[in-house]
Amino acid sequence: MAVAEMVMEEWNGSSSANLTRTVLLTATSSSYSIQRSGSRFVEFRRRVLAAFVPEGFPGSVTPDYVPFQIWDSLQGLSTYIRCMLSTQALLGAIGVGEQTATVIGATFQWFLRDFTGMLGGVLFTFYQGSNLDSNAKMWRLVADFMNDLGLVRKGYMIINMYGNGTCSILYFMHGVSAAGMLMDLVSPIFPSGFVVIICLGSLSRSFTGVASGATRAALTQHFALENNAADISAKEGSQETVATMAGMVMGMLLAHVTRGQPLFIWFSFLSLTLFHLFANYKAVRCLCLTTLNTERTSILLQHFMDTGQVLSPQRVSRMEHVLPVWINFWGSKSSSFLYRRIKLGVRISSLKHIEMVELFNLASSLYKKGKYVLLEKEKIVEVIAHKESTAADILQSYIHALMLASYSEKGSSHAESCLWVDRYYSIFITKLKSSGWNVDRLLAPSIIWRADWMQHSTNEKDN
Repeated sequence: MAVAEMVMEEWNGSSSANLTRTVLLTATSSSYSIQRSGSRFVEFRRRVLAAFVPEGFPGSVTPDYVPFQIWDSLQGLSTYIRCMLSTQALLGAIGVGEQTATVIGATFQWFLRDFTGMLGGVLFTFYQGSNLDSNAKMWRLVADFMNDLGLVRKGYMIINMYGNGTCSILYFMHGVSAAGMLMDLVSPIFPSGFVVIICLGSLSRSFTGVASGATRAALTQHFALENNAADISAKEGSQETVATMAGMVMGMLLAHVTRGQPLFIWFSFLSLTLFHLFANYKAVRCLCLTTLNTERTSILLQHFMDTGQVLSPQRVSRMEHVLPVWINFWGSKSSSFLYRRIKLGVRISSLKHIEMVELFNLASSLYKKGKYVLLEKEKIVEVIAHKESTAADILQSYIHALMLASYSEKGSSHAESCLWVDRYYSIFITKLKSSGWNVDRLLAPSIIWRADWMQHSTNEKDN
């Protein structure tokens, strides 16, 4: 039996829940027609947008992706505008175009700058590497602050030699590596301290590079709902390229207008810097992370103890601090800072004799079946992790430690905190899951010290 007419539809989208009809095909034995949905402008807009947003957008990313990227692009735009202002100052300070500059002098300055930056990056990674993932918001903001304080641009020098032994230095930028610019503008003011200033700027750049790169990886994984982290990263590169080009053009215009007017240069630079910091703050405030770190867990637990309910990730994101804790000194007595009293992964060899006795007693009684032991010392709760403890055990030990710290303020002891864990811990975890929280692990600095404990019975023989 011949088919009189066949109708077929073409749909576009990365998932069945987010599809858009693009074409309607109608075919008969003697005719064929195609009807496109939407105008050519819509199709052109879709193709252009595909170069800057991940495939399947917006369903393939988290809801906080768009506001974060908007503020992130704005702060990037201000960065590259300021870059043009500070470039003039830096190049003048290093001797670009001056025939009195020497080859060995310029080379030595660049050597010290690069060496200092490399050493600083290694040291920063050593001391803070494991803490970047657990506090991605804070370190993202700190990285941009360090960027504003004093990065030096990447580039290379071409040195023109003259017959009289002098040279002129030509400096070419090959990309602006998040160019923070305060040190660049300051360098001509203090020519005698130029080497020290560029070394400080290089240190700042190395800290920023480590912190920004690590936190960016964590945020990219957060945005990826369909295992599309690589696509998100690639499209972010396209967004940054556009922001870079626009910022460089606007910066060149501003540099031309402000040439020879130092007061206007500083006013423009400081105004753009304040906007840059504001945009970065708004960007990290837009983030709604669903992972559990030390502060978010403390906020969630405190609310659960008070109401029996669990806060949503959106509400917690508005409550947690994105600035370093030492900046929020005015709130140090708040219950949200209870997590500062917890010390994970304590070395048992660092304990005193009386503390070892208490550890043995607790390990053989209240924590006999657990994979951790808690010690309270001078209002600090120390967590000794068992060598066989898993990520789930570490999360439970931390929540238990928070409970012990909270109860100790009310005069309670280990027994009450253990009783709470037995009764309510599983309920708390279940409610966290149902509210959208990831309870697979606790994001905290790596625990490198663990312990094993066993109890041997001794038989006393009568003589």
